[in-house]
Amino acid sequence: MKRFAMTAALLAAHPAWADQPVEIRFAADLGGQPFSCAQTYGGLGATGAPVQVLDYRMFVSEPALTKADGTSVPIALDQDGAWQVENIGLLDFENATGSCTNGTAATNMTLRGTVPAGDYTGLSFTIGVPFDWNHGDPTVVPSPLNLTAMFWNWRGGYKFIKFETSPVTGDGMNLAAAAHSEGDGAGDAASGWFLHLGSTLCEAASRTDAPAAPCANPNVMQVTFDKFDPASQVVIIDPAPVIAAADLTVNTPDTSPGCMSFPNDPDCNSVLPRLGLAFNDFEAGTQQLLSVR
Repeated sequence: MKRFAMTAALLAAHPAWADQPVEIRFAADLGGQPFSCAQTYGGLGATGAPVQVLDYRMFVSEPALTKADGTSVPIALDQDGAWQVENIGLLDFENATGSCTNGTAATNMTLRGTVPAGDYTGLSFTIGVPFDWNHGDPTVVPSPLNLTAMFWNWRGGYKFIKFETSPVTGDGMNLAAAAHSEGDGAGDAASGWFLHLGSTLCEAASRTDAPAAPCANPNVMQVTFDKFDPASQVVIIDPAPVIAAADLTVNTPDTSPGCMSFPNDPDCNSVLPRLGLAFNDFEAGTQQLLSVR
């Protein structure tokens, strides 16, 4: 009891030794507009054809704040049993309404944790799941990694970004919903343009085996903002610039719908470089998915 009282007194006398809470806020936009599952969006992609969004989620990991001297200080995420585990968080912008009926009602737009008390000037994080967690069994791991809708298979691991759209018909219904209502067994996959970012060229005996070594294409995004104030600024996510050169109404035959990060899929040629990732013979460009406001 005396030791506890002494420790508390020392922390009170030296607040720099204590941890301070921190919350990193995110906001989902689409084409510069606040995202909503109830909205139809025009002007997206190469043709600007109207689309609705079916899903909008992503994994963020290894968040850290940066001191003025460049030192990176990891954020100890709250282990909330729902959205955050270890140093991984799931951001979920859809709410299972409107065109997002295959999603979940709950949403999450923040990372919450603590850092040692101090002055911080920047922010960094990774979009992706660390290799040690990426290829486990989603039926036995803690939430949010137990969300199978964000999982490909043991060999490939998780979908780091899951952004799905579907063209809209003349009566205002998206083609994925129309296919479902007509009993088309292919459903969404037959009628949508999806952006799924994840690891590829992962060596394993089968789809249900985890690779022993990191994948040839990890496809994790390292994001750094030299200037960031958690108290006053928000990280904005907007896929519109990333998919600006993609035709969201068509898909290359015999490939996955849209861009799912798989090698030799022409639908990824203009997409992954805009995420700051090299793809086939295309060099990595500047990431255009995230900004600060």
